[in-house]
Amino acid sequence: MTLVQPPRAPRPHRSELVADLCDGLERWRDELNGNWITDDQAGRFDPARWQALCDAGLTALTVPEEFGGLGLSATELAEVLMRFGRLCPDSGLGFTLASHLCSTCIPIEKFASRDMQERLLPDLAAGTRIGAHAITEPDSGSDAFAMKTAAKVVPDGYLVRGEKCYISNAPIADVCVVYAITNPSKGALGGFSALLVDCAAPQVTIGKPRKKHGLRTAPMADMHFDDVPVAGADRIGRDGQGFSILDYVMKWEIVCVFALQVGEMQTQLQRCIEHAKTRQQFGSAIGSYQAVSHKIANMHLRVETARIWLTRALGALSGGGRASLDIATAKLAISEANVANSLDAITLFGGAGYMAETGIEAGLRNAVGGLIYSGTSDIQRNRIAAMLGL
Repeated sequence: MTLVQPPRAPRPHRSELVADLCDGLERWRDELNGNWITDDQAGRFDPARWQALCDAGLTALTVPEEFGGLGLSATELAEVLMRFGRLCPDSGLGFTLASHLCSTCIPIEKFASRDMQERLLPDLAAGTRIGAHAITEPDSGSDAFAMKTAAKVVPDGYLVRGEKCYISNAPIADVCVVYAITNPSKGALGGFSALLVDCAAPQVTIGKPRKKHGLRTAPMADMHFDDVPVAGADRIGRDGQGFSILDYVMKWEIVCVFALQVGEMQTQLQRCIEHAKTRQQFGSAIGSYQAVSHKIANMHLRVETARIWLTRALGALSGGGRASLDIATAKLAISEANVANSLDAITLFGGAGYMAETGIEAGLRNAVGGLIYSGTSDIQRNRIAAMLGL
């Protein structure tokens, strides 16, 4: 007797998969947002809300399916993160997620050896290991490749010595991608490498969590490396490939973080519209006054401009345009639009907007960070001008 296996259900089309994933996030709203204002005021990272991210599958978004992830493209990833930004007002939680995905998951997926992928990607996808990357140093700032952290070549790998600062996820990270000098004579294009460091190594010192103006639920600290041994097998990519890896990673980071911001701006706008319809002053809804309605019209314009620039950057990242120019422009446009809209939201809500319990003022504090991380606004203008031939 021959047993005939029932036909497998057809796999959903990618667009259906992404739509289902976005819609499914709604069931996690309460767990993702629980006590976020209290956490923000205390500058506290909540492991329970991180676990909700993991359970919702968000830590697996970029990891290939063979390692337990979803293998989303940049465009698909941005769609999911925009939806997440719309339902989760805690920018710090989203920033922690984006740091994990971009700092560690993406470079390991794209550049690491098969052995490293098999060792790390399943745990990174599950969120049971958390990733970070260490770039900035006290004296380097926006000039990332003025870094002094060095990795001395030894017979079985490297010894990493130096100091990094402002490292997102450092207080909770299990592994950290450290960018260090491996061949000083070759300069930026061939002298730097990306090395995977075990944060629990005794030669690694993680400083106290940094207190920040915004993104307070996103843990941050400095790291000191005192001849940390790194096996040759824990180098990501080739020796000297650090610049190209970092350039690639930063493009993804901008897309991820600012997709979150576009989603947050969309919800912020809707909240302002509802407030303008219901808040009564001098016998009328405040939205009936031109000073308010024009402010909201300008907010809408910025949201739509941000969304369009994000779409353009995604197309460029996928090979459809001048990626460096479009991504720099998108980063500049979205970050500055977010600050402007967040300030308008506070003034629209008046005294209530200035109070911590409404969560409105947190939007502005969080938005200001976007003018600095992933390259300051001035750096983006420098890049844009240079790529325009100036």
